[in-house]
Amino acid sequence: MAVTLTRMDDIAIATVENPPVNAVNYAVRQGLLEALVQTEADEEIRATILICAGRTFVAGADIREFGQPPKPPHLPDVITLLEGATKPWVAAIHGSALGGGLEIALGCHYRIATPSARLGLPEVTLGLIPGAGGTVRLPRLVAAETALDMITGGKPVAAPKALDSGLIDALADGDLQEAALRFARQRLGETLPLPLSAQSPNLPRDAEDWKTRQRRVLDRARGQAAPRAALEILDTALTAPAKEALEQERETFLRLKSHPESAALRHVFFAERAAGQLPRLKGAEPGPLDHIGIIGGGTMGAGITAACLLADLPVTMIERDTDACDAGRARVTDILDDAQRRGLIDASRHAALLSQLTTATDYAALAAADLVIEAVFEDMATKHAVFKALDTHTRPVCILASNTSYLDINEMARATAHPERIIGLHFFSPAHVMKLLELIVTDRASDRALATGLALGKRLRKLTVPAGVCDGFIGNRILSSYRRDTDAILQDGATPSQIDQAMRDFGFPMGIFEMQDLAGLDISWAMRKRRAATRDPDERYVDIADTLCEAGRLGRKTGRGWYLYTDGKTPIPDPEVEQIIAQSAEAAGITRRAFDPDEIITRILTAMQHEGQEILNENIAERASDIDVVMINGYGFPRWRGGPMYMAGHRDS
Repeated sequence: MAVTLTRMDDIAIATVENPPVNAVNYAVRQGLLEALVQTEADEEIRATILICAGRTFVAGADIREFGQPPKPPHLPDVITLLEGATKPWVAAIHGSALGGGLEIALGCHYRIATPSARLGLPEVTLGLIPGAGGTVRLPRLVAAETALDMITGGKPVAAPKALDSGLIDALADGDLQEAALRFARQRLGETLPLPLSAQSPNLPRDAEDWKTRQRRVLDRARGQAAPRAALEILDTALTAPAKEALEQERETFLRLKSHPESAALRHVFFAERAAGQLPRLKGAEPGPLDHIGIIGGGTMGAGITAACLLADLPVTMIERDTDACDAGRARVTDILDDAQRRGLIDASRHAALLSQLTTATDYAALAAADLVIEAVFEDMATKHAVFKALDTHTRPVCILASNTSYLDINEMARATAHPERIIGLHFFSPAHVMKLLELIVTDRASDRALATGLALGKRLRKLTVPAGVCDGFIGNRILSSYRRDTDAILQDGATPSQIDQAMRDFGFPMGIFEMQDLAGLDISWAMRKRRAATRDPDERYVDIADTLCEAGRLGRKTGRGWYLYTDGKTPIPDPEVEQIIAQSAEAAGITRRAFDPDEIITRILTAMQHEGQEILNENIAERASDIDVVMINGYGFPRWRGGPMYMAGHRDS
């Protein structure tokens, strides 16, 4: 049974057990309804505790039911009946109360949670809005501004913040069930609180501030349907009778459920959960992760180090000399300082994390390391030297990983005595922020080495996507492909700002030329020079970016790249760049023409999809959805469009 009913004297305990996350499906809805009927009918029961078995409270709807015909009892009806119970129901929350789980809790008379619990309405991240009363009941319990953030942003709030906002009534002290029983007994005999749907909503405190908040939501949405719908429904919840608002909420939820945006986001939801699954590793045991080594304390090395420290992994950082060690430590300290400023860690944790960082100039300091990641300059000779040193100074069981973006890790592995322990761990910058991690599967990598790489990704809370060895792996290989095509579009008649605007309008956070300026044009320049000797002579090669680099226009860091940066961050179209583009076209004998945004985006998507298919054909990626995960989480592809490979199979998306 998905819901069981037990008793502690005169208080019932309704326990939901639907592993792994107690998702609301038919069995849970039916079980809740039966528990409600039984507790109402039993005169000896004076209150009911709603609690969940396992690691979490109800963490949302069962998305697998979305493609099936609705089967009663429907969740909104169950919650309405729950809200009308004549005896108090106390929701006892641990883990996550998300979506339908929080809506169930809102239907209860009281809510108590463990300090580590999280509560939220993340439906917008699936292209939906809450569909079981969340938009109506939440602003009747918390401030309108808080409801706006939770419903349109989708981010859960921590239990202490939920207590401050009025979302929950108490934090559990000690055992959750015991705390909930004490809480319920203290309220026996009291008048039941008015159901939330019968209360008046909390109106915005300031009309102008409210309009500003709404505009921010629309700006962030960049064309998405769900955030706009959430705004409209929340306005209805604040101004219309609850019955009317509930009906409109349900109508909108059902409409959005069949919208292409929601289908795309559900694809991404399942794709991210499938990513990282390598059939060959079934049953493989990872090695320990008690001591991590990082070679290099530059921007990437410092970011990887900070990511490891924040995951409570002790790190030894190796640099060439004492000054470089000090500079690397300073970069890591800056990252942790920023985390403290943003309230992610406190001063004591900041100090504790830094105490877990050791710097050294001698590879012998890595004698006890379990896994070492090199993050040095992108040069094969330099990488060979690092791996030869690691061969000498680390144990044969220590896993060795390269953070290279493009170079052949199989070649690096051949330079070692134990190639079976060599893998790639391609982090994305900034490494302590970006969720994506490509696990590069080298030809001779052992299952233990790969399982350890996956274990590290999980420990760092990253989406780890396996990729085979090729130039650029999955993400950078596709980036190189559509970058070449956008260079051709430039030469054929467009401007950097036109291409970037088309990409932003499509849903990218920034265009490809803005992105290159941010990263630095010299990175891709070095890659192009490295490839020059093996480039297909029949391949169209556009030299515009090379000309910019030769002129010292390396992006934001030099104040000039594809754009001018008079304030260091705002891209301004530069006539000098347009002149360089025109000269390149003339030298190539090209008569330039106008491009419209749709043609630009179609060209970019086609390049992505063609390269993605080649990656699949070569078995570089395990599945097409892995490519979507990489492009969404590493390159800003709009999540609500599902990814380039998803769009290839859904031409109307």
